[in-house]
Amino acid sequence: MQHSITVGLPVYNAMPFLPEAMESILQQTASNFSILVVVDGATDGSLEYLEAIRDNRLRILSQAHAGLPATLNRLLREAKTGWLVRQDADDVSYPKRIERIQEHISREPDAGMFYSLAEYYPSSHSMGLFRSSRGSPQELRQIVQSGYLLSICHPTVALNVEKTLAVGGYRNLAHAEDADLWWRMALQYDIHLLPEILLGFRQNASSISSRYSYIQELHGLYIQYLLLSHLSDQKALPFADLVSLLETRISARRLEAKRQLRCLNMNLGAKHYGGAFMALVLSFLASPAYFAQRVKDELFPNTCVANGVSPEFFYRRKEVFWP
Repeated sequence: MQHSITVGLPVYNAMPFLPEAMESILQQTASNFSILVVVDGATDGSLEYLEAIRDNRLRILSQAHAGLPATLNRLLREAKTGWLVRQDADDVSYPKRIERIQEHISREPDAGMFYSLAEYYPSSHSMGLFRSSRGSPQELRQIVQSGYLLSICHPTVALNVEKTLAVGGYRNLAHAEDADLWWRMALQYDIHLLPEILLGFRQNASSISSRYSYIQELHGLYIQYLLLSHLSDQKALPFADLVSLLETRISARRLEAKRQLRCLNMNLGAKHYGGAFMALVLSFLASPAYFAQRVKDELFPNTCVANGVSPEFFYRRKEVFWP
């Protein structure tokens, strides 16, 4: 059977969460899709677990450790279908996820990308939804055209392979390569939101957001600078030339508030309710403004959600950013 969708997983030392992630894919209500896993130099038994799965839809590729952007680009190049559905090896696709994506692709076959809502997993013990931009393709494009970045849960997306490669695929902006891709896609193609929760997003201490929050924040600012450079038709400087200036916009208190909210959900997932309460209090104390904004986003999810600082931060220093 010819499949139109490939579910692609980058895997690097993904145990013990990988079996649950794979089972969530294998048990989808739809069955007419391929599964492609690129094992990126794993040393923890991930490859051995995958090789024990008996399912003719599954193709496993193994490589020396190359990092996430390179692995994601290999998934795009190796996919033998028109669409690549992303999933991380510690997240869970809900049973109708592929079925819903297929339905939307059939309605909008010329789209560049689809994404859905996600909730923190396990939902019975975690709190809230992943903070996501919402709106029509035109409204999402307007967010980008105004100089801000989209907030999209990476493992919820379905990428049009040809169109994603046409805009350059994933660039080597470690720990923030997804935000860099979204703005390039939004300016060229339609991005459609599937307004339902189709994925459980797991927060754990070994995740990228947990381990590299400072670098992720720093690269996020640089990605916003790349967007503004594109919008103003200016040549962007290399990241290394701007690190010290970008660092002045990073708030240690805001980062701590974000870290404590991650700790909140990790403690809830482990049923450590005392630790969860303490993390909630510490998040508020670290940055009441950030805490209030996250509560607002949770209570009023249809308001405009975007990432980045005011573009004026860059424009006021244009002689430095665009000499």
